[in-house]
This record gives sequence, C-alpha cells and structure tokens, in this order.
Amino acid sequence: MTTDDAIAAFLQYISSVKRLSVNTQVVYRDCLNNFCTFLREQHRVEEMHDVHNTLVREWQMHLVESKKSPATVKKCLSALRSWFRFLRREGVVQEDIMNKIVAPKLPQHLPIFFRESETARIYQRKLFPVGFVGDRDQLLLRLLYETGMRRSELANLTEQSIDMSALTIKVLGKRDKERFIPIEKELAQNIKRYLSLKKKREGQTIEEGRYRGTVIIHSDSLLVRITGEPITHNDIYLIVRKYMDNFSTAERRSPHILRHAFATQMLNEGADIDAIKELLGHSDLAATEIYTHVTREHLKETYNHAHPRAKKRR
Repeated sequence: MTTDDAIAAFLQYISSVKRLSVNTQVVYRDCLNNFCTFLREQHRVEEMHDVHNTLVREWQMHLVESKKSPATVKKCLSALRSWFRFLRREGVVQEDIMNKIVAPKLPQHLPIFFRESETARIYQRKLFPVGFVGDRDQLLLRLLYETGMRRSELANLTEQSIDMSALTIKVLGKRDKERFIPIEKELAQNIKRYLSLKKKREGQTIEEGRYRGTVIIHSDSLLVRITGEPITHNDIYLIVRKYMDNFSTAERRSPHILRHAFATQMLNEGADIDAIKELLGHSDLAATEIYTHVTREHLKETYNHAHPRAKKRR
C-alpha cells in the first residue's frame, strides 16, 4: 500500500468510525501529509513496507531543526502513533515501529483561571446592557462558569437540553459523549426569563446595533444572535472577551478560562476530583489532576501572603 493510500484509509476510519472532531482530523491529516512528503522528498519512499523507525527519527529531527515547538512535535508523533496502530490492526504493517520512538517532554503549564472576586462580577446585572442582549450575555457567562462546559458544547445547546424539573443540562461532549450537569434553581430561573425574552422577539422588527430587520428564530438553539440565528463559536469568544476584559486582569480571557475557574474553585471548596472529572467530561483523570497543582499553588500563595511566619521571612 502506498503512503498516500494508507493516509486516506486512516482518515476515513477516524471520520466515519471513530468520529473524531473535524479539528482533530485536520491535525492528523496535516501531520501525516508532512511525514509522507518528507519520506518522498528526502528518501524517495512511497510504499508503507519501506517505512521504518529510523525514518521516523529523522523526520522528528527535521521538525526540531525546522523550529517546530516541542508541543507540535509531540502532537505529530501522536498522530503517527495512532496511524501505525490502525495500519497494524488492518494488516498493512507487521509491527508498530513507533514503540521505539520517544516523544519530547513538555514543560507543565498550569492553567490560567479567573479569581472568585472577578467571576463574582458576572452576577452584577447592572454591568450588562438592559434588554435581550444583556440577559443573553450574562446567561452565557453564567452557563460557562457554573457548568464548566466547553465553548463548542455551549454553542450546541438546544432548548431541549435544559430539564427544568430535574435541574440538569444535557451536554454533548467530545466524540458525541453525553453527560448531565446539575444547575441551581436561580440559574434555571434565569434561563426561563431569557427564553421568554427570546420568544417575544420572534417576528419583531428591530433596530439594534447595525442590524435592521425582522427577527426569525431559525432553530431550537438555546443561545441566539439578535437576528435569531444560532450563536457561533466565535460569537461566544467575543462576548466572553468583551466582558472579562473589564472584569479581570488575567493574562488570557477566553471561554476556556471560565472552565478553568469552574474546576479550580470547585477544588478549592473541597469538591471530589472524580466528580469534577465527570462534570468536565474528561475521559482521563490526568486531565483533571492538573487543577490540583493550581490549587496547591493557590494555597502556597495564600500562606505566603497571610501567615505570620511567611511575613517574617519576607
């Protein structure tokens, strides 16, 4: 089998069988195409039976010499690892040549998060515009902060995702994995109020911002634009950035930082890490454990700031 055919078969598999996200498919495709271009141009290798671990090591060095970051190199090696596992299972190759390849170690970066004093401002209604947009924006921020859901998960919420009687939200996560996140009565009431405002806008002719026209609700999406169209991933980013630029001094102010704040503050309040893992939709506990490091750093900072012995050392 040619390397190009092997890539095509793998991409078909992760799309139709594994149903990985489009972004993941693009990353895998680009990494594998880069590898096979290197094989073709540097060694004139175009058949899978000619590929061996020495060529993978050479390609790894080529990426390093091309000034690719350790994270990029590790990501590309991970793509190759998945590819060769698939090819071995399909009988295209006889051994997994990636067993002898060592990925670079990455420095551990602790997640940035908003402090409680900053997230508290989300609940001050006077800081949001009066009317539909203000209610929607405040609800959007509260949903991200109080549930820890991802931006893509928020964008995909429908009105049917909310169970008012059970006080839960059904979230469709990565690989179409469903999970249920509990919500408080106050948030449920805010959702009801927002839905009432949203319903009243249907068919209205409005003049808001640069939009002049009739509001048409196109779908059952929970959060919508002023025009009635479903809110987009980029809309969510811009709304979060708009308010958190004023509410916070954090280095980054994206929707994902609210997810970090949710997990970190839950741990600080004594929540069980396994429960946080389920709420966040992590498949691996290691992804959740990074927040324990943040919590320890927070405790150290608090101690150094407040304890008499620490003050004396300063």
